[in-house]
Amino acid sequence: MKIAVTGLNATDNPGPGVPVIRSLKMAKDFQGSIIGLAYDSLDPGIYMEGLVEKAYIIPYPSGGLEPLLERIKLIHEKEKLDLIIPTLDSELYGFVKLQPKLNQMGIKLFLPTLEQLNIRAKDNLFKFCEDNQIKVPKNFLVSSLHDLYLLSSKIKYPAVVKGIFYEAYIVNNFEEAEHSFNKLSAKWGYPIIIQEYLKGDEFNVVGLGDGTGRTVGAVPMRKLYITDKGKGWAGITIDDKTIIDLSKKIIEKTKWKSGLELEYIKSSETGEYFLLEINPRFPAWVYLAPSAGQNMPYALVKLAYGESVETFSSFKVGTIFVRSSWDLISDIKTFEQIAAIGEISI
Repeated sequence: MKIAVTGLNATDNPGPGVPVIRSLKMAKDFQGSIIGLAYDSLDPGIYMEGLVEKAYIIPYPSGGLEPLLERIKLIHEKEKLDLIIPTLDSELYGFVKLQPKLNQMGIKLFLPTLEQLNIRAKDNLFKFCEDNQIKVPKNFLVSSLHDLYLLSSKIKYPAVVKGIFYEAYIVNNFEEAEHSFNKLSAKWGYPIIIQEYLKGDEFNVVGLGDGTGRTVGAVPMRKLYITDKGKGWAGITIDDKTIIDLSKKIIEKTKWKSGLELEYIKSSETGEYFLLEINPRFPAWVYLAPSAGQNMPYALVKLAYGESVETFSSFKVGTIFVRSSWDLISDIKTFEQIAAIGEISI
């Protein structure tokens, strides 16, 4: 079995690729090799000892589908890939569209549908929640500074300004909102989401749906430490039936197929959970799940192969993750090979 995994950018804004690979290798009966698919020759996952057998550079999603397909064909000729696990939001639309051609090549994927991706998109999430009686902060979509100005009478500060794919900033006035709008639109495009700010604790759930509405696994955690980019740098698994049941409802309503992360805030005023985002892939903290007893990345592999997978019934409450920085030492020849040739055997 040869499994290719993307998202090796284990930086201060880490991708999920490294923890997904660690989760697969944690499974006692996993037999196979891991091929890393990186977007940058300095992605740390390339240099982690024992993580991947080989690594290849692939073109950025912004380059279009044809260059990606041609690159995968070349990699497949050398490696005979059995499965690809994309782990980044921005690449999922491309892989979903390429799925029929990749299947014809003998490469399996286990991905959400285009409809599912569109339902949970940040610009559509508010309507989905309203239709299904799921509490969600108020959202406004803006595509110009003029739109932002017109909304000034409706926005209560502080507010949250979100990019269409990544990043969010808490702003306290119109000037800060304008600055964040310009920064995010230049980086991620339009629309920009202006979201009601709620006070409370942040909770996340990593889940896996089999595409029929069944939740294969769900592990909630409370963030213990949050970076200036809003990333959880430490967290602890919690026992909360309310948030698990709400997550199962979302997976059932969307008939979600693949891994996902659900982001919530628990209002300090009402104690109710509000859904902030549905991220259409495993999160960067997914390694916490198998450590607590639910190896969802490995269960995804089995689902991709058409195997029957039982629902995880429990997990260990009180399991903590703490992310760390760690210097990886390598040789200039390693960097030169991945940078110049675009591939390397580790």
